[in-house]
Amino acid sequence: MEIRPVRTKADYRTALKEIETLMAAERDTREGERLDVLVTLVEAYESKHYALELPDPVEAIRFRMEQKGMTPKDLVPMIGRINRVYEVLGRRRALTLAMIRRLHRELGIPAESLIKQPERRKAA
Repeated sequence: MEIRPVRTKADYRTALKEIETLMAAERDTREGERLDVLVTLVEAYESKHYALELPDPVEAIRFRMEQKGMTPKDLVPMIGRINRVYEVLGRRRALTLAMIRRLHRELGIPAESLIKQPERRKAA
């Protein structure tokens, strides 16, 4: 089983094509092991060359609210009074550590997204 590093776009494309042919491979077989190794190499290449930005904290909260069909009132237990919720959602108040912990625990929002420096809105 000869496997080479994925360093270039050509290597990446070749690895993806081979992965496609191995997708039905059984676990604990020669093909299954090859698939595991190739997927690991491709994931490493993608994380280096196609890294995704974490969402802004407010956008992460809004996204989760939309997913769960929540209203600002539903955030009161995690953020505080309703006026504070609107201040956070309007980017006029930063999240505190306690808010971050509760949002992470209750809504499953990645802490990395919640601690990211919020984007500043451009003046209209």
